[in-house]
Amino acid sequence: MLKVLRGAPVSYLFLLPALLLLVVFTLYPVLYGSYLGFTEYTAANFATRTPPKWIGLGNFHTLAGDELFHISVLNSVKYLLVVPALQIASLAVAVLVNRQLPGIAFFRAAYYVPVITSISLAAVMWDWIYNKDGVLNWLLKGLHLMSPGSNLSWLLDPNTAFWAIMLVTFWRGFGYYMVLYMAGLQNIPGELEEAARLDGASPWQSFWRITVPLMQPTILLCTLLSTLSAIRVLEEVLVFTNGTGGPLNSTYTALLYVYKKSFGGLDFNYGLASAAGLVVAAIALVLSVLNFRLFREGSVRA
Repeated sequence: MLKVLRGAPVSYLFLLPALLLLVVFTLYPVLYGSYLGFTEYTAANFATRTPPKWIGLGNFHTLAGDELFHISVLNSVKYLLVVPALQIASLAVAVLVNRQLPGIAFFRAAYYVPVITSISLAAVMWDWIYNKDGVLNWLLKGLHLMSPGSNLSWLLDPNTAFWAIMLVTFWRGFGYYMVLYMAGLQNIPGELEEAARLDGASPWQSFWRITVPLMQPTILLCTLLSTLSAIRVLEEVLVFTNGTGGPLNSTYTALLYVYKKSFGGLDFNYGLASAAGLVVAAIALVLSVLNFRLFREGSVRA
């Protein structure tokens, strides 16, 4: 015990640099940004060195009356539809590639390539696919699912732009979650599945009764990460719409609203942008709690 107490200051000393970095680059921006959400503070204030002016809930009243903000939040919530599709597909493919088959390493690497592909390169490729003369239209025409005279530009049509960008998010995240699921699958003792087979369980019963319950912590982690990524989607929207929010604001998301209020236009309204960011953070917090409750209860039942 005495030895432990003597070693404690040294341990804290080693932790101090990381703790300082955490305070400077994470804690302080979060606290200061939260404070700005309740103030009036623009680039003009910054240029004249005028301190932020406290206005209480003024920014939130502005957001409540801003139709564009409503659209952006609705689009961000709608973007959550990618989460179940992404998780189910990733888990299913992880089960398939988690086998010792000839050449399986190639498939594992191939599925992971989109994760390491830069968004700018992905934008060039997907723009080529979504173009009115692109691969997607050519394929649909070949399958007689589109009339030969149609020339749909998927990213410029308000009915398809949102789903087209969501598909890119699915494509980029699929390999990442597949790897996480594979790590979880490799922690399941093989004896359990072997015993189930000896008891006459079918592959589906073995998957549903053994694999899924034991994978609950990994499913929780992956679902939580993808939910937070979906509600905070920005990168794809910025790249594919040049930050305009797409046709008729069909791809205008909540974080794009924050970005545009902070760095777009002429006013640089940091106070309003911070308030919008707080709303997004609150939604993300609620979704995180729901995820924890849903999957923890499932884990307990299992």
